[in-house]
Amino acid sequence: MPRYKGTVTSPHPREDVFEYLANFASVAEWDPSVTEAAALDADVPRLGARYRVVVSTLGRESAFEYETITFERPSLVVLRAETGTVVSLDTIAFAATPFGGTEVTYDADLRLKGPLRLAELPMRAAFRHLAENARAGLDRELRGERALAGTRS
Repeated sequence: MPRYKGTVTSPHPREDVFEYLANFASVAEWDPSVTEAAALDADVPRLGARYRVVVSTLGRESAFEYETITFERPSLVVLRAETGTVVSLDTIAFAATPFGGTEVTYDADLRLKGPLRLAELPMRAAFRHLAENARAGLDRELRGERALAGTRS
């Protein structure tokens, strides 16, 4: 199974970072492989919230419908998507840092289904590359002011 776990640190308060990332439509702002993302529900973020995410890999676009399956404000969000060929489980954990910032740990677990499972080993390198680009984008976004400006009341 392709899997990637990465950690980034933000100078922003945990509550703000949680609000930003728990609304998974934000993934289009920091993951370069995502071409579009939108909330399918008006009241997000929350348990059961759904998001449509379109990912471009190897020249092909794939649409996923993610659902928030765990929502523990402000420490944990787990999102799950399943298609005919893939199950994606994304776990985002938030920890306060001693100086008022946030450490975010993102764990992406991608499981191929059916005959595609045979391609998991060769896909690990490609997935790791995409995941590292997403981690770098998340790091840039969470260090900036623009992304979190809309989360403050």
